[in-house]
Amino acid sequence: MTASSPHSLELRAGALRLALRPDLGGSIAGLWHGDTPVLRSTEPAQLTLPRASASYPLVPYSNRVGNCQFSWLGKHYTTAANFGDYPHSVHGVAWLRGWEVVSSSPTEAALRYRHTPDEHWPFAFEVVQYFSLTPQAFTARFVFTNTDTQAQPAGLGWHPYFPKRGRSHLDIELTHRWDSDATHLPVRREAQAGIHADVAQLDFDNCFDGWQGAARIGDEKFSLQLTSTLPYLVVYTPQDKDYYCVEPVSHVSNAIQMADPAANGLRTVQPGETFEASMTLAVTAL
Repeated sequence: MTASSPHSLELRAGALRLALRPDLGGSIAGLWHGDTPVLRSTEPAQLTLPRASASYPLVPYSNRVGNCQFSWLGKHYTTAANFGDYPHSVHGVAWLRGWEVVSSSPTEAALRYRHTPDEHWPFAFEVVQYFSLTPQAFTARFVFTNTDTQAQPAGLGWHPYFPKRGRSHLDIELTHRWDSDATHLPVRREAQAGIHADVAQLDFDNCFDGWQGAARIGDEKFSLQLTSTLPYLVVYTPQDKDYYCVEPVSHVSNAIQMADPAANGLRTVQPGETFEASMTLAVTAL
């Protein structure tokens, strides 16, 4: 582990370098193979916002809470807007808060965020994010613990950004796609026979289920294999940006407002109970 700024950590293994910014939402500033970015990467000392990072954590929910409100165990709650004038709360709260460094070594690090109930999330929790790096891959793992006195809904995920290159291509086995309304809340589930196409041909901002096997992400620089213990993917391929996203998540977007949140991946975590998840990105340079 090396520190390139007072607020950053760097892990190195072989040709891979992983830079972290605990103070900026426990985010990954960058992942490089030699000098070539594997994820969309910024030198950690130059990163100023979690949304400009290579990846940030989605805790305690992924994607959206529709219109900043939900009902849980017979009680109504609101969540503060956290995305400008956007009508929904987005990506939880942990990505907007500083994390503390629990431990670090040349190839491993652990970061922790402790949440006290506030206007953004009404329940107490603690989450530890573990990172490990080998010459072939990096792994991130969550251990989420409900530190509240009552059961709470919980979702986990990561939001990695990949650089869009000339031959960026996706091969992902899936079964269904969630189509959304104009504000990106899911409204219907449709059959989806996988994603097998160049990123330049895609225009997705959707949650997908029925994810099987590794998501294969390739271009002229790398062959990547993304795996996770989480069963859903959000795929975002904006045609006017120089990046795209393939995000392992635990639940359908806005599952908290659906008739059966558990059937769509949202967890009920009892007091003192933990919820764990992991994601691995294997990297082969071409």
